[in-house]
Amino acid sequence: MTTSMSNAQVRVIDPILTTHAQGYRHPDYVGETLFPRVPVAVSGGRVIEFGLESFRRYNLRRAPGAATQRISFGYAGKPFALVQDALEATVPREHSREAQVPGINLAARAVNMVLKVVTKSLEEEQAAIATATANYDANHKVTLSAGTKWSAATGTPSADIEAGKEAIRASTGAYPNVALLSAVAFAAAKNNPAVVERFKYVSKDSITTEMLAALWGISRVVVGGAVTVSDGGAFADIWGNNAVLAYVPSSPAGAEEPSYGYTYTLDGHPVVEQPYYDNNAKSWIYPVTMERSPVLSGIASGYLIQNPA
Repeated sequence: MTTSMSNAQVRVIDPILTTHAQGYRHPDYVGETLFPRVPVAVSGGRVIEFGLESFRRYNLRRAPGAATQRISFGYAGKPFALVQDALEATVPREHSREAQVPGINLAARAVNMVLKVVTKSLEEEQAAIATATANYDANHKVTLSAGTKWSAATGTPSADIEAGKEAIRASTGAYPNVALLSAVAFAAAKNNPAVVERFKYVSKDSITTEMLAALWGISRVVVGGAVTVSDGGAFADIWGNNAVLAYVPSSPAGAEEPSYGYTYTLDGHPVVEQPYYDNNAKSWIYPVTMERSPVLSGIASGYLIQNPA
């Protein structure tokens, strides 16, 4: 009698390259600043979302013999379904002196090329979610125009950031700790006359994200500078002309911790399978798979500024 094997049984993981893949972060992709990866055990379910109760102050005092207070963070919100990105890394035999499995450095470089493509796709999805106006209520978004743009001499980036911070604080009781600026928004902010004026006696160097973070009282400012290209060869900024403020835990332990968003990632992913040799291509092949889904988990802790530049 024969028995069929499950995909998990058939697939043999390369532990060294999988560990390498799980630690891979491309410096140009900043979406995980808003949507950090957290492991999930299943490919589908419901997003753990967070309301005001996650930020509320509770009465912890207990009288002798009285019942102990209990709290629950988050609730089952919208459904999620992980999607699987799969791509194979190729190491031509000519790049390895002999027809044996290439060394780990060569294999890791090939896997990195694949991971760059996979994580770029993820970056585009994260940006699409974070910059969609429909995902924010009226009190958590603003669209700038004409003289209010940061690129205008009369634009007020710091005031706009402060308004966003206060909107998040009023809704959650916590200030945002992250500001993600698109490349054009960052250029407009650092060249704005009011911002330049604040630093003219402090530094003669170009204004940096660290300087803006200090000015705005935000732990971290990052710039989304990645671009995408259409089939017709047209380039476009992945993060468009937007700025996003959010509260995101710096080192989340899991999806149960209040956050603007998460990237639900199947436990153990991304994975790199054991390589196999393709005679026709005369190459070693390294299959790379990542199951993930970026989700909004606490949209009240986010604020969208559109059209700042």
